[in-house]
Amino acid sequence: MLDAVVVGAGPNGLTAAVELARRGFSVAVFEARDTVGGGARTEELTLPGFRHDPCAAAHPLGINSPAFRALPLERYGLEWLHAELPMAHPFTDGSAAVLSRSVAETAASFGPRDAGTYRRLVEPFLPKWDTLVRDFMSLPSTSLPRDPVTLARFGLAGLPPSTWLTGRFRDERAKTLFAGLVGHVMAPLNGFATGAIGLVFALAAHARGWPVARGGSQSISDALAAYLRDLGGEIHTDYEVKRLDDLPPARAYVFDTSPTALAKIAGFGNHYDSYRYGPGVFKIDYALDGPVPWTAKEARTAGTVQIGADSTEIGNALRAASRENRAPERPFMITVQPSVVDPTRAPAGKQVFWAYGHVPSGWTGDLTDALERQLERFAPGFRDRVLARATAGPPELAARNANYVGGDIGTGAVSGLQILLRPKLSLSPYGTPHPAVFICSSATPPGPGVHGMSGHNAAKAVWRRLRQA
Repeated sequence: MLDAVVVGAGPNGLTAAVELARRGFSVAVFEARDTVGGGARTEELTLPGFRHDPCAAAHPLGINSPAFRALPLERYGLEWLHAELPMAHPFTDGSAAVLSRSVAETAASFGPRDAGTYRRLVEPFLPKWDTLVRDFMSLPSTSLPRDPVTLARFGLAGLPPSTWLTGRFRDERAKTLFAGLVGHVMAPLNGFATGAIGLVFALAAHARGWPVARGGSQSISDALAAYLRDLGGEIHTDYEVKRLDDLPPARAYVFDTSPTALAKIAGFGNHYDSYRYGPGVFKIDYALDGPVPWTAKEARTAGTVQIGADSTEIGNALRAASRENRAPERPFMITVQPSVVDPTRAPAGKQVFWAYGHVPSGWTGDLTDALERQLERFAPGFRDRVLARATAGPPELAARNANYVGGDIGTGAVSGLQILLRPKLSLSPYGTPHPAVFICSSATPPGPGVHGMSGHNAAKAVWRRLRQA
């Protein structure tokens, strides 16, 4: 009998398996697809030689993850690459606000009326960032805060809606960039704790940047898998699990799946029926004949580029997808250009480019024209650079990754109390109705992102049970 079986070989499932194997437990991972990766994969989606990330591409939470930083992943081929700027947010006049490693450079890009406000907002947290991010990403029940005072101060700043926080800014440049940060998790700007979301992304950039992984996001998953095998763990791919009886006997079962899938496999009935999924995304991977022709020079050297003319336009786009059940006419877009810093991703002189906009859950339309019209506003001539494109709306994304229910790449709405209390209101969010069954996907705290912390936190709950048994 194995000590633990993990279902799903995404970053959280692999991290959970590694954490258990490091502590001497026997572990096997079962993955439905023929390769490991989940939301951290790399594939040739368009043309030969163009290596795209079907989901996550830039990794501010990955490089800052306490779980990843405690593992020797660089020894197994993971290398973080940093663009000159972590992120840029261009405007229609050809200028841009930026999120730089430097607080001063970032503040200066907002203009003189908001520079001091921004510095006062972020600088108190930066010296204590490593402790803060560990406390923030380990809540609510896996460990006591190491610095409760700083965590409480962060909560006072971040728990109100982001619109309260951006109300401190006087000009639109800072408000727009910060609204875009909140949009990374598809949350309405006036939602509970959305200020914390924006702050985490900003602080992550100042602390360690928003890098890409050399060769693609698959490198993260491959490094975790290689380390797990060296620890004696087993990985079985192309193995779909439909019920618990499909798995070998084990003392614990850990699921890197959606709550919906777990309830079906484990026979939990309507236990997770109250869990809410968020809006979906429409994503395009491009093969380009050269760099994106951004008007703003800052965007040409940034790893990530946010697209939205102002905070009102961004708010309208997020509200349309999440509350009005319609595709926005002018989508808020997140784009990533790995080729700015990683020449291995495309043939010489060519580039890969990644972009998505938000749409309602399960939406079946085609957002290509709306997305490209948005791009042309900030990068005239973009369409002339396109060699090939691979589009994926909510149905295609859900088919590629069963965790993306309705095209929700966060595996659950990041809004209301579900930002913090997911997948159920419980002191033990990784536990389930069965004492030997656990969940470790992005549906559990701290939520979406390639950071492994949901798997790390769940593994703590698992090894505590195994040691008591």
